[in-house]
Amino acid sequence: MKPPLFDFQRARSVDHAIALLGEHGDEAKLIAGGQSLMASLNFRLSSPDLLIDITRLDDLRGIGTGADGLRLGALTRHSEILRSEVVARAAPLMTAAAPHIAHEAIRNRGTIGGSIAFADPAAEWPACALALDASIEIAGPAGIRRVPATDFFQGLYETDLGPGELVRAVHVPTRPAGERHRFQELTRRHGDYAIVGLAALAVWRDGRLATPRLAFFGVGASPMLATAAMAELDGSPGDDAALARACEALTAELDPFDDLNASAELRRHLARTLLRRAVATLTGEGADA
Repeated sequence: MKPPLFDFQRARSVDHAIALLGEHGDEAKLIAGGQSLMASLNFRLSSPDLLIDITRLDDLRGIGTGADGLRLGALTRHSEILRSEVVARAAPLMTAAAPHIAHEAIRNRGTIGGSIAFADPAAEWPACALALDASIEIAGPAGIRRVPATDFFQGLYETDLGPGELVRAVHVPTRPAGERHRFQELTRRHGDYAIVGLAALAVWRDGRLATPRLAFFGVGASPMLATAAMAELDGSPGDDAALARACEALTAELDPFDDLNASAELRRHLARTLLRRAVATLTGEGADA
């Protein structure tokens, strides 16, 4: 397959990119890593008149930490996150998630900003953003704003990005002492999108789970926090009784879909399986603890 014809312009700055988006509206698309966009173009699922290249914008690069936690520039590549010692210390859940993203060639080109903006419901970074209570830094005609990840993802490939706006960075708050994590996903082949996945965090304190966060992906139109299951586990020792209540709550709050990979009921079953495995790690000394 070949993409439709389009014009191409390299943005000189973030403001220039915003101006071009404002001028061309829905007929323009940003390209950075291009790992999702190029496939969409080649299959004629997208046919913009203009591609705006933002790959040379240094304002969108960089991994750093500050008083409020970790900041990842939108152009940070998946492979950079995987190799970063800063990320490994500040948000080890992301280090655990990165190897699950497609294949090495894609990790070397794809960017976190592109993944967040594309908002594929079976992708890893949107789920991590929810689990980590991250916020998305957005630049647009009205300036810069930050939106909690819980408000940013709004539906199937839908986000809070407005006209002329782009993702500038992802902010992850400082993680609490004693926090444990587990990232897991089930796929038919390594590198495929997840049939079901889970990014899980909790503080283990005095033999009990505190502030658990369970972000499931691949089970609906967007990644979701399993708030009912989280409530059942919060303050519990993660024993069989608490886990049974959490699984029952999870079954009720999930609204998965049928497709060629799995039925809705199979997705519910797999989600409960991942929840049990995650709790075993969060309460014990598992590999990701």
